Amino acid sequence: MQVRAKKSLGQHFLKDLDAAQRIVNGLNPQGAYQKVLEIGPGMGVLTQYLVKKKEYETYLIEIDQESVAYLRKNYLEFTGPRLIDGDFLRYPLENIFGDEKFAVVGNFPYFISTQIFFRILEYKDQCMEVVGMLQKEVAERLAAKPGNKDYGILSVLLQAYFDVEYLFTLGPEVFTPPPKVNSGVIRVVRNWDKKLECDPQKFKQVVKMAFNQRRKTLRNALRAMQLPDHPLLSKRAEQLGVAEFSELTELWKANGYVGA
Repeated sequence: MQVRAKKSLGQHFLKDLDAAQRIVNGLNPQGAYQKVLEIGPGMGVLTQYLVKKKEYETYLIEIDQESVAYLRKNYLEFTGPRLIDGDFLRYPLENIFGDEKFAVVGNFPYFISTQIFFRILEYKDQCMEVVGMLQKEVAERLAAKPGNKDYGILSVLLQAYFDVEYLFTLGPEVFTPPPKVNSGVIRVVRNWDKKLECDPQKFKQVVKMAFNQRRKTLRNALRAMQLPDHPLLSKRAEQLGVAEFSELTELWKANGYVGA
């Protein structure tokens, strides 16, 4: 039995076993977690290496019914509750892990890869590590630093809590069917030394508003907040790191969150 790649689900199955092994080897538990969730395992090219790891217990979540049937037939370890028939973007992960720490791995569908990371941010106090493959440009964006043209909203929000590292690039030829773009693999690791010195939701609002008009100076992009004059307001969003955005959020707080 083979699973047919479905365009509607953005499926491109990895066929390079060396690449699959490298992705799985990117996980580095070091006692931080004992459970790993693979998103969209398809025909199990990553799964076959995950199940060999004794450092953690692997769970799978898959939305494609054909893939679920394939996995149940070929991976007997997942005939029970460790194979979740559902959508990662909507499934309550506390139903799987309770309040335990976990990691996430997968060959992420390109068209929902940013949504996956926004979802991971909702579980930032439980998700200790992510090793994921996504479109190269998106992977570069998540790992980008201030001053880089690729630096954006999700770069800042992720880097407020996680260390993000770009691992390696894969060409279209290692997939079936081959995508029209290159892919990038990144590692995202929770860093408990990173603590926001402001309200997280207000911080998110400031970051989003700043980048929604990224070509403007922050004085203009954040005009609705009616902030008092500050040296940071003469800069553009892509020039600021997490600490500077936090400083602007505190400035907004001192101004009574005008325009919230």
